[in-house]
Amino acid sequence: MDTQEGHGLSFLESMSQDKIRHDMLKAGTHGHASLNAHLDVAPEVAAALAVGRPVVALESTIISHGMPYPQNVETALRVEAAIRACGAVPATIAVLGGRLKAGLSASEIEHLGAMGRSVAKASRRDLALLVARKADGACTVATTMIIAAMAGIKVFATGGIGGVHRGASETFDISADLEELARTSVLVICAGPKAILDLPRTLEYLETKGVPVIGYGTSELPAFYTRTSGLPVDYRVDSPEELAAAFRTQQELGLGGILVCNPIPEAHAMDPARVQRVIEQALAECEAQGIHGKEITPFLLARVCELTGGDSLSANIELVLNNVRLAAQTAACL
Repeated sequence: MDTQEGHGLSFLESMSQDKIRHDMLKAGTHGHASLNAHLDVAPEVAAALAVGRPVVALESTIISHGMPYPQNVETALRVEAAIRACGAVPATIAVLGGRLKAGLSASEIEHLGAMGRSVAKASRRDLALLVARKADGACTVATTMIIAAMAGIKVFATGGIGGVHRGASETFDISADLEELARTSVLVICAGPKAILDLPRTLEYLETKGVPVIGYGTSELPAFYTRTSGLPVDYRVDSPEELAAAFRTQQELGLGGILVCNPIPEAHAMDPARVQRVIEQALAECEAQGIHGKEITPFLLARVCELTGGDSLSANIELVLNNVRLAAQTAACL
């Protein structure tokens, strides 16, 4: 019986789904109780949560908007396999047919990858309309956090978060990811804010919102494709156990999320000067073409990939794999 494809549920999995839904509706945590009727937790994920097995949430925008097809699907499945190899259960999160999905089947991941950018990029503002219209949506960091918290998933791994865009003093272009980190209690593990952003202002914004920025094995903010940025983080942590202890305390205090910045492995890091030159060229082209709003990040990432001959895409894949391994280890400690 292929329960992951939704053809049927075992008795245990069915009971797990019912228990999770009952507990969430009773608790009404994080202000998301009204959305729980729209949430589907995949059988494998529900069963893991019911018995306390580690679960790692994954975003889906990286599938539809972050990489070309079929590399996006291959990478998504490879990332899920890496989580399973660490003894945890992956929960890729998306909106499909108006349902909030915590855990996708291989065919659902294939669907998102093949549809690519024709799938709506879904942030907090988009959820209600996508659900009401029974539409599909690829989840950003913000919406992945929302749905993960609704499902009871505490740890989320991604490549890089959104943040304050360069020129935001004129455009006010600031990612909703930062607001979600302040309000939703999920431990987010990334390789730092995306390198295309204004990193100093992103850190300032996170400080204003009270979001702890932790460097894993480093006292310096990693910058996505590179291990260094010249900017300090708030705290350095050197073990999954300490990350888990910090997040447990954050939850007990009723505070929001925690951002963990895990540097890309040295062997896959790119040269900072080269990355900066490429980003500046891509930013100039973006402005010249009048691209704005939610289309900026996909355009810039794709253009950086082209200008680096695919090196940035290879680095992106490796840093995601590095992050999910740490996420699985940390989830096992919670």
